[in-house]
Amino acid sequence: MAGYKKLSKRPSIRDAIIRNQVTALLWDGKVETTLARAKAITRVAEKLLTKAINTYTDTVKVEKEVIVDGVTTKKQVINDGPKKLAARRYIMANVYDVQEQRAAKESKSDFIARTEDIKHPIMEKIFNVYAPKYAQRKEELGQGGGYTRIVKCGPRRGDAAERVIVTLV
Repeated sequence: MAGYKKLSKRPSIRDAIIRNQVTALLWDGKVETTLARAKAITRVAEKLLTKAINTYTDTVKVEKEVIVDGVTTKKQVINDGPKKLAARRYIMANVYDVQEQRAAKESKSDFIARTEDIKHPIMEKIFNVYAPKYAQRKEELGQGGGYTRIVKCGPRRGDAAERVIVTLV
């Protein structure tokens, strides 16, 4: 398969490195790495973000029956549509699952209350934060893509590899 760098690693290790750094980029918004890895990371990250942007509005309203104390009530639930579900599964296959961290001076009960409905925090961040932000940017500028930026920092001490910081725009 042409079009990718081997990064001097075996395929399993290379894929794990790229997957780990893409996850860090999407979770933290920036990551420091070498230039060769940065180019590989941006390719994967931009494809994942494009899938999320194109499908984040695909939702379906469904009525479910809930039985509480022997009483049946109907409740409306918003589920993912088929395109969004496929995109979510594709992104989950290419990104590690990151757990939400407790904020400084946040009590345990507040943390549990804040995160009880969130099963995959990185997926929620991609579809609820990044996708609407970049979709609005796409409408305003009339262009898609260009979600990442590579800023060069100079050579690394020791092996003189070109260091860069990859950030989300």
